[in-house]
Amino acid sequence: MSPRFLSFLGRVLLAVLIVFAGVAAMAQTTPAAAAPPPAPAPSSDESPSRVDVFAGYSFLSPNGAINGNKGIPKGFTIASSYWFNKYLGAALETGSHFGDINTFNTLTFGPTFRIPLEGITPFGLATFGINRENPTGFSSKTGFGFTGGGGFDLHFLKRVDIRLIEAEYEYSHHNFANPAGGQTLRDNPGAAKISGGLVFHFGSLGPPPAPPSASCSAQPTDVMAGEPVQITVQPSNFNPKRTLTYTYTATGGKVNGTGQTVNMDTTGLAPGSYTVSANVSDGKKGAASCNAAFNVKQNQPPTISCSANPTTVKPGDTAQISCQGQSPDNRPLTYKHEASAGNITPNGPNAALNTQGAQPGPITVTSTVTDDRNLSANTQTTVTVEAPPPPPPPPPQAEKINQIEFPNKVKPWRVDNTAKAILDDVALRMQRDPDAKLVIVGSQDPTEKRKNLDAERAVDSKFYLTNDKGIDPNRIECRSGGTAGKVAEFWIVPAGATYPGSEPVVDETKIKPIPDHPAPKGPARRATAKKPAT
Repeated sequence: MSPRFLSFLGRVLLAVLIVFAGVAAMAQTTPAAAAPPPAPAPSSDESPSRVDVFAGYSFLSPNGAINGNKGIPKGFTIASSYWFNKYLGAALETGSHFGDINTFNTLTFGPTFRIPLEGITPFGLATFGINRENPTGFSSKTGFGFTGGGGFDLHFLKRVDIRLIEAEYEYSHHNFANPAGGQTLRDNPGAAKISGGLVFHFGSLGPPPAPPSASCSAQPTDVMAGEPVQITVQPSNFNPKRTLTYTYTATGGKVNGTGQTVNMDTTGLAPGSYTVSANVSDGKKGAASCNAAFNVKQNQPPTISCSANPTTVKPGDTAQISCQGQSPDNRPLTYKHEASAGNITPNGPNAALNTQGAQPGPITVTSTVTDDRNLSANTQTTVTVEAPPPPPPPPPQAEKINQIEFPNKVKPWRVDNTAKAILDDVALRMQRDPDAKLVIVGSQDPTEKRKNLDAERAVDSKFYLTNDKGIDPNRIECRSGGTAGKVAEFWIVPAGATYPGSEPVVDETKIKPIPDHPAPKGPARRATAKKPAT
């Protein structure tokens, strides 16, 4: 065999290996989470076969000690494959090649695989067995043999494929007695084999395919004349490679459309039951039909029921009117509410009855429901207004009871003795009313530049009340941002009352009480230490 042909054969084998590797990688990297939904049952012409038989021409180019590089154009290969599933199986392969100076016969067995694609099936195999070599001038020998490679099958007929090419590497091992005497002649031919022919398919991996079928559905099944009905056909067991056509007939109305889903025009239909028949065809032998029924109903007026909650209210209170309207024909509904007294606020099927200004006694609410055909129904609900109760006592109010001033310019936060006297009175008031709370509002003058001075005045006032006078700190709330100047105001908030101001509450995790005599800061202490003695 020429080196040029060997180079071509090597490129063919490399291309086959690359295709196999690419298809296998694509199959392995397909995400499991993106698995497609279950496909319909396959038709008989797309179910993978159980047994394949290949027969065809084969060219062998052995490269051995006896044969040299001379190609053998006379040969054939027959192989039978049994498939365990869609992809994997076992192959039994035999072949003979009749050369001028050598003849090879093989019988091998081993695993095989295929990747069924649309129109073409790549395959590969690796088989092991025996190889019989019969060179001219030597006695024939039978030894170990291996055959491995792959190719492509082109889909041709329902049970017949054309094997475009099968490229294989064939290896064997033989020991021949030397006719001239001396050392035994060892021959380990490594041969390139190219085959082509026909592949015959037998059996099927799955059960016999179900015949084509179809199911029809109507939505909705009950309509009024003039309302559309959607007819949907669900085909099953058809060949997915073929285009389906749909035809429809109906016992009444007009079919709009020719696809898998169509609409029925029911305009002018009399009340009664109607049937739509659908026929599905794939243009060949696959066909199925189905029926769907729908009803055209008589016009029926809506109904309504209402209730009041509560049924008895005090003057000025509000009662909720809840209504439930129903249309036997599923028509859109609108609602209207009227009251004999008070003010009624509609909210779709419901309403709110405000009895402000109404006299004690019953109030009648009339609720009406109407559909889009002007058919209506109404009902009445009664709400009773009680005589008004005596007015309640006024609610407790928060009040400002005192304030303290901060005249110290050096320590503008300091609670001095004058302030403490006032705080003693505040503490006495808190002790007499154990359920009351105290709000301290700290203020500062616009001319004062110290940051958080208003908050410090409130916190220092609270510290005196809690630390010196024993008032529970949980009963005192500090606020800052007052506008009264260099003061802190004190507001008693009785139980049930609220403080009327809007000043922000002091974050006491950040603003701490300042001692009356704080220690000098670090830099000042160091400066004093360095002053020379006199």
